[in-house]
Amino acid sequence: MELGELKGILVHRRALILGTALLLALLALVYGLAAPPLYSATAEIIIDPRDQQIVSNAINPSEISPDGGITQVESQVAVVQSNSVLLRAIEAGKLTEDPAFNRPGLLTRLKSRLLGRAPAAEPSADEATARVLDRLRRNLSVKRADKVLVIDVTVTAEQPAEAARLANLVADSYLADQSEARAQSSRRAADALTSRLAEQRRAVQEAEDAVERYRSENNLLMSGGVLVSDQALTNINTQLANARNLTAYQKARVEQIQAVRASGKALDSTAEVLRSTVISSLRDREAALDQKISDMTIQFGARHPALQSARAQKVGLERQIKTELDRIATSASADYDWAVAAEKELESRQTALEGQTRVTDQVQVRLRELERDREAVREIYANYLKRSQEVREQANIDSTNSRVISRAIVPVDRKGPATPLLAVAGFFGGLGLGAALALVVEYASPTALSERQVRGAAGAPVLAVLPGSLARSRRSHRSGRGARNLAGLLGLVLRRLSGARRDGRSPVAVVLLCSAAGDAVARTHVATELAAAAASRGDRVLMIDADLLHSRAQAPAGLIDVLSGETRLSNAVQDCYGDTIRYMAMGGDRAVLKERDALRFTERLWADAADSFDLVVVDAGDLTANLRAAALVATAGDILLVARLRATPIEAIRAQATAAGVMGRSLTGALLVGPGR
Repeated sequence: MELGELKGILVHRRALILGTALLLALLALVYGLAAPPLYSATAEIIIDPRDQQIVSNAINPSEISPDGGITQVESQVAVVQSNSVLLRAIEAGKLTEDPAFNRPGLLTRLKSRLLGRAPAAEPSADEATARVLDRLRRNLSVKRADKVLVIDVTVTAEQPAEAARLANLVADSYLADQSEARAQSSRRAADALTSRLAEQRRAVQEAEDAVERYRSENNLLMSGGVLVSDQALTNINTQLANARNLTAYQKARVEQIQAVRASGKALDSTAEVLRSTVISSLRDREAALDQKISDMTIQFGARHPALQSARAQKVGLERQIKTELDRIATSASADYDWAVAAEKELESRQTALEGQTRVTDQVQVRLRELERDREAVREIYANYLKRSQEVREQANIDSTNSRVISRAIVPVDRKGPATPLLAVAGFFGGLGLGAALALVVEYASPTALSERQVRGAAGAPVLAVLPGSLARSRRSHRSGRGARNLAGLLGLVLRRLSGARRDGRSPVAVVLLCSAAGDAVARTHVATELAAAAASRGDRVLMIDADLLHSRAQAPAGLIDVLSGETRLSNAVQDCYGDTIRYMAMGGDRAVLKERDALRFTERLWADAADSFDLVVVDAGDLTANLRAAALVATAGDILLVARLRATPIEAIRAQATAAGVMGRSLTGALLVGPGR
C-alpha cells in the first residue's frame, strides 16, 4: 500500500474515524464525570538482603546474591501481593466489615437492575473474604523502585485517608508475615532436629552397649580407662625391672664377699659389713674392751685376774663378730638366691601376660572400630542437641532487616488526569482506533484508492481522472475554470480513443460506458459531459440510455423498439442540447426484446447511426446485472468503466471487467471521478 492510498483510506473513512473519536471522547467524558475520584497512597519498605547476624550459624542465610540482591527484592514484591500478607491485612483492618470493600461492584448492581433481579443474599464469611481479597488486590500496586532495594506499596481508594491506612496496613502486614515466617521456619527446623534427637540418643546407647558387650565377651576389663591386662603387664614389667636390679645388687654383694674371702682379707672392708649396725656395735664394744685391757695391763700387770677376764670377754666378742660376719655372708647369698628366684617368677608371669596381650591386641582392633563408631555417633548427637537448642532460640529472635522507611500519608491530589484532559485523550485515542478500524474495513472491502489499483482491477489503463463534482450534480461543474478543465480532459480522452480505434466493429464510433450500481449518477454525468465535449468539437452525437435493468420503459419509441425490430433509428431519437446532440430513450412500452435478434438489430442500429452521427455514447449501466446489453457490448468500439476514487469497491471493478469478458469484450479504459469535497 502506497502512502497516497493510505491517505485516501483515511479521507474516505473519515466519518468512521471522527465518529469513533467523538464516541470515545464522549465515553471518556462520561466516565470522568460519573466515576468517583480515586486517591493513591504509597508506603516504602527497604529490603536489605543481608539479615541481621545476631547469632553465628543462623538458620536463615544472610548471603547476598551475585546480582546485589535484586532478585531477592523482586521476590519480595510477589510476597507482598501474596494471599498470606493480604489476608493478614484484611484481618488486621477488619476489612470484611467495611461496606466500601464488601458491597457489590458497579457492573453487578447495574446488571441486577437491568435484569430486575432481587438483591443477592448476604454472602458467607468465605465469600466476603474472597471478595475483599480480590478488591484489595485490584487496588494494590507493588513494585521495586529503580536502582534501589526499596519496594513501593501503593493502594488506591475512594477516600484519601482510607488509601493511606490500607497502604500502611499492607506494609505492616508484610513485616509481620516475614517475622512470623522466619520464626515458623526456625521452629520447624528445631522440631525436625528434636524429632531426630531420640533416634540419635538411641544410636549412641546402642553404640555404647556394643562396646561394653564386646569388652565383656572378650574379657577386656578396664580400670582407670586402661585395660586390666595392659595395666598388669605394665606392673609386671616394672616389678621385673626392679627384680633384675635387686638380683644384680645381691649378686654384687655375694661376689664382693667371695672376693674378700678369696683374698684372705677380713670382711670388714665390705659394704655390707660397713652398713651392719650389729658389727658396728660389736666393734665399738671390742674397741672399748681393748682400751680397758690396755689400761688394766698397765695398772694391774699381765697376770691380773681381772685382765684375764677382760681378755676372755674379748675372745667372746671376736667370736660374735666372726659369727655375725658369717651370717652376713650367708644372708647375702640367701638374698641373691631369693632375688634370682623372684626374677624368674616375674619373667614367667611376664611371658604369660605378653601372650595374653597379643591376643588382646588382635581383639582390640574390632574394639577400636566400635569405639570410633561410638564417638562418631556421640559427636552427631551432640551437634544435633546443640543445633536444636540454637535453632529453638532463633525462633524468638527477629533477624529480618526490612523496615518501613516511609509510611503512607493522606494524599491531597486525586489519581488520574482531569476530566477535560481525559476527554482529549479519548478523542485522540479514538482517532487512532478509528484509523485502525478504517484500515480493517478497507482491508475487508477495499475501494479504489489510486489509478494503480483501478488499472490492476480493470485490466485497462486509466484514461483520465475527472473532477469529483461529477458525482454530485451537473450544475456544479458547468461554468468557470472547472468546466474548461473538464472539457479539456474529455477532449483528450476522445482524441485518444479515436486514435486507437482500428478494429472496425461498427460503422460509427461507439463509446459504451459502464459502472457499478453505486456509481450510476457519476456514470450518467460522465456520459453527458462526454457527449457535450464531442459536440463542442463539432461532432454529431447520439446518446443512448441502455440501462435495460433500471431505466423505465417509456411510451415514445426508443432503444428497446429498435433492438426488437419494431422501428428504425430515425423514429426513436429525440432532440437534446440543441441540434448537435440527440438522445434515444429506453422506449419499449409495448415492444418485446428478443435477445437472439438483438445482435442483428444492433448492427443495423450502428449502420443507421453512421448516416447521421459521428459519435454514439451508450450508457449501459451495471454490466453484471444488465445482461441484455450484451449485443451492445459486443459491437461497441470502446468500453469505458466509470469509477469513483475512494468510493467504488475494487471487487465491483473486477466484476465489471469480468462481465465484459463474458460478453466477449475487454475494457478499453477507465474514467475515474475524483473524490467529492
